[in-house]
Amino acid sequence: MDRTERVLERVRNTPPGFVRTYGDVSPGAPRFAGSVLFACTDAGVPWHRVVRADGSLAKGRRQRRLLEAEGIPFRGERVDMRAARLPD
Repeated sequence: MDRTERVLERVRNTPPGFVRTYGDVSPGAPRFAGSVLFACTDAGVPWHRVVRADGSLAKGRRQRRLLEAEGIPFRGERVDMRAARLPD
């Protein structure tokens, strides 16, 4: 499995109701994860479950709507990472 597929597999394995950070899905190379998700055309990849380390959203309102529909809690404009981050 190559690097790109490992990132996509980690994202696919993030269950509804949880989030991971870019660094969680691509340890040591969070920007690589962002590039992979940006280029991904597979509608089955739950890209919205990947957020910045501080809980802020890269894709704004659309991402927030999708996360809220899954019950992800927010504190202001950021995901409540204590409650929503998938444990290792």
